[in-house]
Amino acid sequence: MDNHGSSPSYPNHDPYAYPPPPYPPPSSDPYNPPPYPYSYNSAPPYPYGYPPPPPSTSQSGPWDYHHHPPPYPPPYPVDPISYSAPQPTLQHHSSFQYGSSHHYQQSGPYTSPESPSHVPARADSFSNHHRQESFSSLNVHGVSDSTPSRPSAYPPLEDLLGNVHLSANQPTAPASPPAPSVPPLASAPPCGMYDRPGDFYGYPNDSSSSGWELSYSSQSDSFGQSAYGHSGSFNGSQHSQCLQIVPQQGKGSLKVLLLHGNLDIWVYQAVNLPNMDMFHRTLGQVFAKLPGNVSNKLESHMSDKITSDPYVSISVSNAVIGRTFVISNSENPVWKQHFYVPVAHYAAEVHFLVKDSDVVGSQIIGVVAIPVDQIYSGAKVEGTYPILNNSGKPCKPGAALSISIQYTPIEKLSIYHHGVGAGPDYHGVPGTYFPLRKGGIVTLYQDAHVPDGSLPNIKLDRGMNYAHGKCWHDIFDAIRQARRLIYITGWSVWHKVRLVRDAGFASDCTLGDLLRSKSQEGVRVLLLIWDDPTSRNIMGYNTDGIMQTHDEETRRFFKHSSVQVLLCPRNAGKRNSWVKQREVGTIYTHHQKTVVVDADAGNNRRKIIAFVGGLDLCDGRYDTPQHPIFRTLQTVHKDDYHNPTYTGNISGCPREPWHDLHSRIDGPAAYDVLTNFEERWFKAAKPHGIKKLKTSYDDALLRLERISDIVGLSDAPCISEADPEAWDVQIFRSIDSNSVKGFPKDPKEATTKNLMCGKNVLIDMSIHTAYVKAIRAAQHFIYIENQYFIGSSYNWSSNKDIGANNLIPMEIALKIANKIRANERFAAYIVIPMWPEGVPTGAATQRILFWQNKTMQMMYETIYKALVEVGLEEAFSPQDYLNFFCLGNREATDGSETTIPGSPTAAKTPQALSRKSRRFMIYVHSKGMIVDDEYVILGSANINQRSMEGTRDTEIAMGAYQPHHTWARKSSNPHGQIHGYRMSLWAEHIGGIENCFTQPESVECVRRVRSLGAMNWKQFAADEVTEMRGHLLRYPVEVDQKGKVKPLPGSETFPDVGGNIVGSFLAIPENLTI
Repeated sequence: MDNHGSSPSYPNHDPYAYPPPPYPPPSSDPYNPPPYPYSYNSAPPYPYGYPPPPPSTSQSGPWDYHHHPPPYPPPYPVDPISYSAPQPTLQHHSSFQYGSSHHYQQSGPYTSPESPSHVPARADSFSNHHRQESFSSLNVHGVSDSTPSRPSAYPPLEDLLGNVHLSANQPTAPASPPAPSVPPLASAPPCGMYDRPGDFYGYPNDSSSSGWELSYSSQSDSFGQSAYGHSGSFNGSQHSQCLQIVPQQGKGSLKVLLLHGNLDIWVYQAVNLPNMDMFHRTLGQVFAKLPGNVSNKLESHMSDKITSDPYVSISVSNAVIGRTFVISNSENPVWKQHFYVPVAHYAAEVHFLVKDSDVVGSQIIGVVAIPVDQIYSGAKVEGTYPILNNSGKPCKPGAALSISIQYTPIEKLSIYHHGVGAGPDYHGVPGTYFPLRKGGIVTLYQDAHVPDGSLPNIKLDRGMNYAHGKCWHDIFDAIRQARRLIYITGWSVWHKVRLVRDAGFASDCTLGDLLRSKSQEGVRVLLLIWDDPTSRNIMGYNTDGIMQTHDEETRRFFKHSSVQVLLCPRNAGKRNSWVKQREVGTIYTHHQKTVVVDADAGNNRRKIIAFVGGLDLCDGRYDTPQHPIFRTLQTVHKDDYHNPTYTGNISGCPREPWHDLHSRIDGPAAYDVLTNFEERWFKAAKPHGIKKLKTSYDDALLRLERISDIVGLSDAPCISEADPEAWDVQIFRSIDSNSVKGFPKDPKEATTKNLMCGKNVLIDMSIHTAYVKAIRAAQHFIYIENQYFIGSSYNWSSNKDIGANNLIPMEIALKIANKIRANERFAAYIVIPMWPEGVPTGAATQRILFWQNKTMQMMYETIYKALVEVGLEEAFSPQDYLNFFCLGNREATDGSETTIPGSPTAAKTPQALSRKSRRFMIYVHSKGMIVDDEYVILGSANINQRSMEGTRDTEIAMGAYQPHHTWARKSSNPHGQIHGYRMSLWAEHIGGIENCFTQPESVECVRRVRSLGAMNWKQFAADEVTEMRGHLLRYPVEVDQKGKVKPLPGSETFPDVGGNIVGSFLAIPENLTI
């Protein structure tokens, strides 16, 4: 089975190289989680038949993120909306794009059995066309005065404005709450379009990548009216069915505007929803035909009516940004649910889709659309709106949704104006599961080991030198010194790995030996390892699994010891469909990498410390800043060879060097890492099957409150905030309630934990929250190292609907664009692997490279258009602001190595070419970001949908800063530990330090680093074998003056190993590759 094109005979692929499932990708619906938290306020339902419209709030003007939105709905009503204009149509169609461009059209909307004649046939309502989009031509030197427009999918603006209150600075007078003037329908059928699971990130998009105000042009004449179609997907990608918004011909128009800021949204309630439960309605029809007394007796046993299970999905640019919880069996649901959501989207409307949740998916009941130009000024828009079905009419007479929405642009959100911020009033990233913890100590690591003297000295403030940490050495010592507990989570944990290998300290003691020895001393040792579903031990027959994570091997090693190993599969939860359970269990993983131990706290007390980052304790990870590829094959890496690029004979081939980031946390935040382990262990260790019959269940976790010598969180040692070396630390996660115990069972209580709603699941998406906040707050530069860089697909020029809707790439591009408009310098440096781990020619690898190229293209085009807007396109290029790099190494032969002869027929294989050229990429497995030398995020999460969504791979990260080393505190470049860390990383990659590196935002620094990368790439790609001093390479693509990304002339494929550098669109399910 293809694993990024690699052979299963090579161990330790990362989970993102996971093979496609063994069955065709079905159309399924993921959990539709909103990416940001909401507040829920319970309130009794309205006492009258039709709901009063949602009131205006006393809060005026845009929201300041320093303040929380009001906890209760405002106290005064708004006139309900009447409508008389033509309405949008909902229609259901499907497009399968697994390597082909044709589109499969499904049958039309489901027709109510009561009135089949009232819904036009599929062929009549909509011919077999796929949506076509074209935008008006743009003047590259400025914005045209005549703004192009797109037809609305809702009543014309002039009709809406007569019935909607816009409140900016003054309250609205109370209004009476009459029902809207809904023309009666003889027998309006409920909309029956099926929305299968998957609309959270599978909601395709109409937005443009343009940096200007845009508009939709008219559509094909075959669409006589606005159409709304929906689709579910194979976990979020829109490959099966898709929601297409087809603008209405000539029925009003709306501008496509950039929403970059926050949306403050309330979804209050809906009334008079149709009964979408087809089984119940059909049963009722059967009863009606029975004799009266029989019918009455049967109906008396069905006192509880079975009806719709509604929820509301909120989308911008067809990317879902919020979702209410599901209310079971209700035609008049009351949510009173609040969303405070970041947006970075071009859009004409904000859509509120009312859906009926089903076991196997969901059905669209109807839609409410709010034009963006109504909210663009920052005014609050609120009202009660008719819910329209596929024919553009109310899905049921009187069906309506009460909502309010207010937009605050980025420039009015003061929390993003001053970087990290200074003083006691700064509380870290708001709206997260774990709070900011003050008074800690953090050690930052690069690679598994840094030998003494291998990197230059770096000067910090107060005459200090930066200390290069030794990650695995410190982990070894922390485990060895533990007295009470050792808790380890990992994607892979291998008992044979040796943590200490440097000369003078090398130890033959393996991780397994060390842990077994500690457990014999009475230390509680627990390992929580992802259970690879392809590795099994059945009747003594062992299969290593495609991912070669050694999970079964490690479990067997500890089987007869007191070390407890829990292999934890990635489960979707019992309430999800069989398809969803198979998908999640097969494709997604538990990806966290943490070590939690007790340590000496002085005075015969113990405290908790934790290690968090990207390094798994397994083979292939041990490396140093020199990243040898041949020289250590018979020494340090003799029993630790790892390179999944090759298939077949690997004798004499280079190893795959490994670059990673990790951290050690000492202080209150370490207890949050412990909480994460406990929540996951409780969930994974829950008894199943016959074990449930036990009268009691004694869990292996230690209860700290019962151990007198371990200090708890409230008493955790902290250093004084006056100490210049103090750190403030916050823990973030991507995880859902199927992987942890402790989340509220009632979704209405999710706000108490700052969690989001998904379908049948609660979600912690705080890693994504933290990245967005840090990027928005950046003032000078961003430095990223990450294994993947894919996102913001809603703004790509094509393939917008694949579901890679995280905001990170778009936020970086808009940050740079805003700085260009403000005539301020800003730079972003992004280091990624040369190719994803595995065979570069493999289908999955090529698809990832394709998505990555689309992400790059979108960002560069956004930057170029900002340069054009201010007339700087001749003076600067997009690469004066944004650059992508990769890492590689090349070793000249020293005459002491044994050459491996190759057969003449194999002279052109990747193995033979690599042996001859003596070069290989350095695999960037890092997951970190440094902002302005004052803030760092690092952990296990990649920049892609798998890591950011929260319902896919489980992740953990830390965000930290030193309050005495920020721009707000110093009003100049901070030179604390984070500055030292970045400079140390640059010294490793570039081979030295230059003065301009202290000003990374300057054009001089950007151009110098770019020129060094270009020079190193020439040396790496040359025929002549020479020793490389620096490892930083330009990413091998060409970016022209207008931001167009093209293959690098002469380097269209990767040296030696092949594979298109810009990727290719091959038949691989997106869930695997985004």
